[in-house]
Amino acid sequence: MSGITDLETLLREMRPDLRAGEYVYCSVPADAPGWLSLKPLGFFREDEGLTLIVEKTQADKAGLSYGPVMRCITLTVHSALEAVGLTAAVAVALTRHGISANVVAAYHHDHIFVPADDAERALAALAEAAPVLT
Repeated sequence: MSGITDLETLLREMRPDLRAGEYVYCSVPADAPGWLSLKPLGFFREDEGLTLIVEKTQADKAGLSYGPVMRCITLTVHSALEAVGLTAAVAVALTRHGISANVVAAYHHDHIFVPADDAERALAALAEAAPVLT
């Protein structure tokens, strides 16, 4: 099943959904043993090591340092990896409200990580902006 590429359709059909839980970004050495036991929501291999996106409780249990505490908003529309403009439109909507965002594109959906204190405002900004951005 292929995803949607049309930006107007993506914006009209995206249903921002605020996931439960708090997430943090951590960095561990690339050869760190046992990092999979942290059940990362996502990870990326960089030259400096592995960046993990994990639940805050998991990072605390493992004694990992991390930056800001984030919440995850999933855009429930099935966006194609080759779709053009969705990330930019989301960034514009959140920028208008002064909300930082880290976007992770997965196979079916885009996931927007925002500071935990801004999560509800981000959800509202995305919901109100979708029709305006089309």
